[in-house]
Amino acid sequence: MRPAPGDSAPAPVRPVRSPGPEPDALPAWWIPPPPGVHRIHVRTPDHRRATAVLVAAPARVPQPPGRTHGFLVQLYSLLSARSWGMGDLGDLADLAAWAGRSTGSGFVQVNPLHAAVPGKPTDPSPYRPSSRRFPDPVHLHIESIPEYGHVRDRATLDDLRQDAAALGEAVLNKGALIDRDAVWELKRQALELVVQVPLTPGRRAAYCDFLAQQGQALEDHALWCALAEVHGPDWHAWPEVLRDPRSPGTARARSELLDRVDFHCRLAWLTAGQLADAQRAAEDAGMGVGIVHDLAVGVHPAGADTWSQQDAFAHGMSVGAPPDAFNARGQDWGLPPWRPDTLAATGYAAYRGLLRGLLAHAGALRIDHVMGLFRLWWVPEGRPPTDGTYVAYDAEAMLAVLVLEAHRAGTAVVGEDLGTVEPGVREALARRGVLGTSVLWFERDWDGDGRPLAPEKWRQDCLATATTHDLPSTAARLTGDHVTLRHRLGLLTRSLEEELTADLTDTAEWLALLARLRMLPEGDGDEEAAVRAVHRFLLRTPARMTGVWLPDTVGDRRPQNLPGTWDQYPNWRLPIADAEGRPVTLEEITASPRLHALMEVLRPRKPHTAPPGERRP
Repeated sequence: MRPAPGDSAPAPVRPVRSPGPEPDALPAWWIPPPPGVHRIHVRTPDHRRATAVLVAAPARVPQPPGRTHGFLVQLYSLLSARSWGMGDLGDLADLAAWAGRSTGSGFVQVNPLHAAVPGKPTDPSPYRPSSRRFPDPVHLHIESIPEYGHVRDRATLDDLRQDAAALGEAVLNKGALIDRDAVWELKRQALELVVQVPLTPGRRAAYCDFLAQQGQALEDHALWCALAEVHGPDWHAWPEVLRDPRSPGTARARSELLDRVDFHCRLAWLTAGQLADAQRAAEDAGMGVGIVHDLAVGVHPAGADTWSQQDAFAHGMSVGAPPDAFNARGQDWGLPPWRPDTLAATGYAAYRGLLRGLLAHAGALRIDHVMGLFRLWWVPEGRPPTDGTYVAYDAEAMLAVLVLEAHRAGTAVVGEDLGTVEPGVREALARRGVLGTSVLWFERDWDGDGRPLAPEKWRQDCLATATTHDLPSTAARLTGDHVTLRHRLGLLTRSLEEELTADLTDTAEWLALLARLRMLPEGDGDEEAAVRAVHRFLLRTPARMTGVWLPDTVGDRRPQNLPGTWDQYPNWRLPIADAEGRPVTLEEITASPRLHALMEVLRPRKPHTAPPGERRP
């Protein structure tokens, strides 16, 4: 038995968890393999041979250090006074440094920062990326790049900064939406100047190390980006010879576009560096976890990953959801699924590489729709979601790889397990230490009277929150604003009166529970007090992690994403705003009295020590 030298040889996968079976069940000669991915070669006395990939993983992923709380935020929405029209990695590092030191926060969870498919306009959803393997350079904080200060064409840089300031001003003070394309165009022009600055010897050596570490995966990604500049972002429409990443024509294009390939490799390196800086800032501020990154459930069918890993994806299929009580027609998310047979045949190489890249600069990882490790609803192209079916994955192998990579990185894992969950899934995740996600409004005694679930009955192994990016803010939930918003957009299936009555009843039940538990000392009618009470409740649960939706700290009423809408609502393009709908900067958020009053609820209480003369012997 030896470590697997490559990722292409087909072989069945045998996951092993350490510690393994009971000693009595093992032969005397058995030596448990060290954690890792191994290839086993077997030869029988009659000269038959077999090969298998063995994933040897610890029993559980690392756990957060004690109970902790932190912020949840969509990074693009977090503009500082210096942002180029949308939040960036400099803002993330600054938020983490402030939150760790000033509020005792242990983490900051962000949306997926995966590379987007370029377009006019670019799909703003962070959950439909071109590639999950590499981050999007639109998140770069340009002025923090070391070479920025040595650009000779200062006049052009100054013009770009003025244009960027105008973008930010429009979003913060003139009601404009976040324009990702406009932001990227300015940053791209600046980066074209920055990369002309020669790297110092030390920086050059670090860049070469990065290229060697990332290997073929980065080269393919950068080539796709370069080809997309010439032929458009949908590789299915490229000249036929370029649709195969291993064709001679593609190899020629790689040589012809060498400068552009290097440009996109450089951007990946710069972005990875700022991701590392953000995690370092969180750790330096005393955060026990740090930055929690998000893994989207899939990728865009026309993007870089589907081009470079064509054999790994099921073409002509899309991931979605079956019909349920909330959506009788089901859902089609437009994301091609991984082929479970190819994953197994390659020793889960694509999955392993994906996790390793995401965990490199993470304090923890959130996995969107974690049930996808067990099964996914496949929808045939051109057919309605009702014609789909569940396709199973080898969950034992998928979890073994996840535990192994999380163990190597020393990171916790949170699974988004909301919605339709197959029996046994939550139990299997819990056995491996993967935390679940519990959202207050959904936590009811569904097996009993259906009333709000008492705090002591919540599960311990979870991230507990009041809301998510797909749900109304807490203020909107408490006031019923989310119902009137959906009414204005024509999304209600019942009359406005019926919906408001049902929503008011639901909210009243929760507020009554909060009052009975004496978590609402201010009484009824105080919205800010009710938001604080909700978070007092979350702290009363045994949840290992408590998440505070950053827009909740300033009273924002607008959801970042309204499922079921496309052009009716500005999904993924809104800055964080206060209770009056006025966009607020990072600087204003951190100085907000409303935020500090809320964070006092979560701040750990130091035990009172009596003066020496009053201490009991």
